[in-house]
Amino acid sequence: MRARMKNPAYVLPGAMKGIGTLFQSIGEGGLRQDLAEIVGLRASQINGCGACVHGHTVNLRKAGVSEERIAAVAAWRHAPFFSDAERAALKLTEAMTRLSDLSEEPVPDALWDEVADHFDEKELSGLILTVALTNLFNRINTTIQEPAGTQWG
Repeated sequence: MRARMKNPAYVLPGAMKGIGTLFQSIGEGGLRQDLAEIVGLRASQINGCGACVHGHTVNLRKAGVSEERIAAVAAWRHAPFFSDAERAALKLTEAMTRLSDLSEEPVPDALWDEVADHFDEKELSGLILTVALTNLFNRINTTIQEPAGTQWG
């Protein structure tokens, strides 16, 4: 299986520079790396991005996250393996990712308040940018049909 084309971020080098800057900024937010990977995995599952699902799963394993936690991300509401802060982050991830599926405000005040109870402004900024950037990658990869197992960088 091959992608339809080279990743646009490599075709247009300025894009890769911007993505690198975003990653650096996200890192300054102090969001735990395993949580960033968990929300990235959940967004990628929703969007059907095999390349990103694979990549986040590999990164979670490298970070020492248990197989039962990784496997439960898709059904996190029904699994005991996630803290209240992680659950709030996963709720926000789903709301940000499923914008067109909602008939109400995408991120209602109650959800915002719940997430803000667990994360300071820098962490929250890192979380929001992580989900947004994951959604960007998902849209690129599904469009060009990037196969699972692709290595970037």
